[in-house]
This record gives sequence, C-alpha cells and structure tokens, in this order.
Amino acid sequence: MPASRREVTLRFLAEPSDVNFGGKMFGGSVMKWIDLAGFACASGWSGSYCVTAYVGGIGFERPIMIGSLVEARAQVVLTGSSSMHIAVDVYSRNPRETEWARTTHCLIVFVAVDDGGNPHPVPAWVPETDADRLLADYAEDMKAQSRQMEAKRACWLAPAIPAGSDQASR
Repeated sequence: MPASRREVTLRFLAEPSDVNFGGKMFGGSVMKWIDLAGFACASGWSGSYCVTAYVGGIGFERPIMIGSLVEARAQVVLTGSSSMHIAVDVYSRNPRETEWARTTHCLIVFVAVDDGGNPHPVPAWVPETDADRLLADYAEDMKAQSRQMEAKRACWLAPAIPAGSDQASR
C-alpha cells in the first residue's frame, strides 16, 4: 500500500460565515472538516465508500481565527478487518505567515462498506516507525476506552422500566 494513500491533507479558509458569537470558528465547522478529511483518507486507503462509525477524543486546543488558512491532516493509524482508525489533526495559520499551529485533534473510526451497505474488508496497515507504533498504541487505547464508554452508555440509555410493571422484577 503506497504511503501517499495513508495520509490526506485538505485545506480550507475560515470564512466569515463560519464565525461563532465569540468571533472565532464554529466548532461544528471544524468537526465537519475533520470528518471530510477522515473520509477522504479512509476511502483512499480502503478503495471503497466508508461510513463514520465513531468519533472520539476530540480536543479543541486553540481557536481558529476567521480568515485563517486551515489544514485538516488525516492518517490511518490502525486497521481492523473492515474498520480504520484515522487520526486527524487540524492546523491553522494566518495566510500572510508561514507558521502552522495545531488547533484540534481527533480520532475517527470509519468502516468500509460495499454497495449494499455491508462491511467490506480493508487492507491491513502495519506500523513501520516508532511514531507509527505510538499512534497505533494510542488508537488501541482509545478503542478500549470507547468500549468501556459504550457499555456505560448502554446502561444509561436503557429504557426505564415503569414501577409496578411485570418487568420491574427483572
């Protein structure tokens, strides 16, 4: 698998229509860019259509100013049989300057699907460098944490059983 298919960078301009009440970029607009970059990366790696299955660990580290040039840099950091963990870092800079600053980080899980919407196998990604192994370990840790959170979420979202019903004794 060519390394160029493992990474994707998309560029955007932070437009005045993206401004929040504090005069900075809407977090939701940044999240959309993250999803777009992640999708482009996952689709390029898998060679098929992909759907977002999970978004976790999103951290907004600093605001993005309106008028800034923005890069969403996505890379495959872990693969399963049909899933891909994509790390996305967002950077911004004033277009008149050269220094990029990271503003946001996120880990997204995409699943490759066929035309019927069924999971589709993806090529395995194998870490080659120490940095790659650190990212893969990070993704594994996030996967374990997300399983724990899903178990808690399932309990919290379980339908309440009305008092006095036959089901209350379960």
